[in-house]
Amino acid sequence: MSASSAPSAQFAYRSLKTIGLTDAYPKYSDVPTFVKPEGNNRCCTYSPDGRWFAWASPESVKVADPTTGQVVTTLPVENVHELGFSPRGSYVITWQRPGKNEDGSGYKNLIVWKTESAERVVAFVQKNQSGWNLQYTEDEKYCARVVTNEVQFFESSKMETVIRRINLKDVSDFALSPKASEDNLIVAALVPERKGQPAMVKIFKVEAEKQTVLTNKSFYKSDRVQLNWNARGTALLVFTQTDADKTGKSYYGETNLYLMTLTGNDWRVQLDKEGPIHDVTWSTDSSEFAVVYGFMPAKTSSFDIAGKLRWSLPTGPRNTVVYSPHARLVLVAGFGNLQGEIDVYKRHIRHIRTKSGDIQEECMMTKITTIHSSNPSICEWSPDGQHILTATTSPRLRVDNGVMIWHYTGSLMYKWDTEELYHVCWRPQPVSLFPLPHALPPAPTPHPSAASHVAKAAPKAAGGAYRPPQLRGSATPLHFKREDEGGAPHIYANGGSPNVVNGFGRGRGRREVPGAAPALPPGAAPGGGVSLAGTGTGADEAGPLSKTALKNKKKREAAKKAKADGDAPNGNPNAPNGNVPRSRSRNGHGRSRSRDTNESSPKGAPTGPKKTDASQAAVDAGAMGAEDKKVRGLLKKLRAIDELKQRLAKGEKLEETQLKKIKTEDGVRKELEALGVNP
Repeated sequence: MSASSAPSAQFAYRSLKTIGLTDAYPKYSDVPTFVKPEGNNRCCTYSPDGRWFAWASPESVKVADPTTGQVVTTLPVENVHELGFSPRGSYVITWQRPGKNEDGSGYKNLIVWKTESAERVVAFVQKNQSGWNLQYTEDEKYCARVVTNEVQFFESSKMETVIRRINLKDVSDFALSPKASEDNLIVAALVPERKGQPAMVKIFKVEAEKQTVLTNKSFYKSDRVQLNWNARGTALLVFTQTDADKTGKSYYGETNLYLMTLTGNDWRVQLDKEGPIHDVTWSTDSSEFAVVYGFMPAKTSSFDIAGKLRWSLPTGPRNTVVYSPHARLVLVAGFGNLQGEIDVYKRHIRHIRTKSGDIQEECMMTKITTIHSSNPSICEWSPDGQHILTATTSPRLRVDNGVMIWHYTGSLMYKWDTEELYHVCWRPQPVSLFPLPHALPPAPTPHPSAASHVAKAAPKAAGGAYRPPQLRGSATPLHFKREDEGGAPHIYANGGSPNVVNGFGRGRGRREVPGAAPALPPGAAPGGGVSLAGTGTGADEAGPLSKTALKNKKKREAAKKAKADGDAPNGNPNAPNGNVPRSRSRNGHGRSRSRDTNESSPKGAPTGPKKTDASQAAVDAGAMGAEDKKVRGLLKKLRAIDELKQRLAKGEKLEETQLKKIKTEDGVRKELEALGVNP
């Protein structure tokens, strides 16, 4: 079958301004005969069999044929917030916000319509938006809804009378088996946890005169419960979750998974990694279910309907698992606060004959590719089983909204961007329309939108250390570089080996350009080492020393002399063992500024025992740092006073505390003069 004659998958979207239908591979174009509705359209959906497409505007609900795009029905109902169809599309169900009539009675906001004739079948009062829709049997002969303390069943064509019911106190939710029929009406009902009593799920077989309980399961820790049947209707997964984990191990609450079958078996699914359950889903062939669980990096495993492990995948940052319609491919992805990567696996089923002669199935998984899709909030397989749709939607993200379609091999096939995208979904189509050959086909030629996106896509920036915004794009300062990256050699203050880079590994020396003179970083001395201003070898010959450098030089000479005199036999008797007090600065290099050491002490200061010259020099070296801090503080205060005087001269109104500060100018100047500073 050629690409032009092959059936085409289709997806619908609802954006800020319009609703549209788009044919996917091989056309990748809008349905030409569909007139896009403009304005505030609240919702849209396909019927489960794909025959109809409906959308709700503030004035009415319209139903169209998605193949031709022609409107076939208009329902006269306003302000619809939810839309649904029966399995074969014979009925449309609408839900409006609850309200009251003029007489005070509840407004019947849940309405069932015949699709083709727009005839109103029945209406109910439905206050809760969660679980609002009716549940139908596969043949559409019966439908059911939950009310206070019971589940009611109706004939779809005559819904005025309840024909069967399940009386179950406090029932809050139910799930009709996908294969339920008149002779096999199977339903699972949930009673939530209340007043210290455990939650309970019961599976009933509902007959005309009685209801038989096939199996039931009780459990605690179930603030929220999801009921999930497999497609064959033979097994039920019960996923429970608490709002908070009392053990404090998980922010997302505590989760558990239970498996129930129609044969009466039920058990808790045992998982071998501690942590929450992120996702669980049945395979489309109903032979197994997959679970993503555990603290990150999470683990993905699959179990058969007997709860036995079939396969496991390597751990990774993943929280989503989806089977393809043919169940031959599986995608495992990480969305939400994760990176948006999608791993695609091929699923192999092998039949092995055991020693006893029995045939046993073995499932193997082979990784095909990893797709890097950023920030998707929707991820679905197309009905053809070869393409994956990812979409970024509002309000989760209001930027980069759009649709991307990928081939299972990892190639981008189509890209479409829009301003604000609210909803995207594939048109349901039977798998029989898209037979998948045994040898999976390669990727076809992508749409031009994908090719242009790949060409314009910027290469992914390599991860590295954090850089403040004002320093991004600039060269890394040498004092932040490692020595093997051209930075200054590491200085070891604790006796470490100089042949080790930052304490780990062997040093590799500075990088050099062949034929060029070796480049020295600022502050580095020839031959290696770091030369600070006025302290390095040859600093005296390089030019006259600054005032600060000269003071530092005097301090070092005084400290050397003090140490030498302290080590001598006739050293200072007041410094036992030759230990002399030393000045400690913040960086350990003794670079604090100070006044000359020969300055006399203030008049009237108490005098102690006479000290040796070496001892006195060491003490003065420590005292000069405190005096220097005081001088800096006084100068800062003087600058602030000058600024206030200028503001006052300009006519600016100052506060009382600021005026008092100006009056302290004379006192500040006298303090500076006493310290030998002429302000």
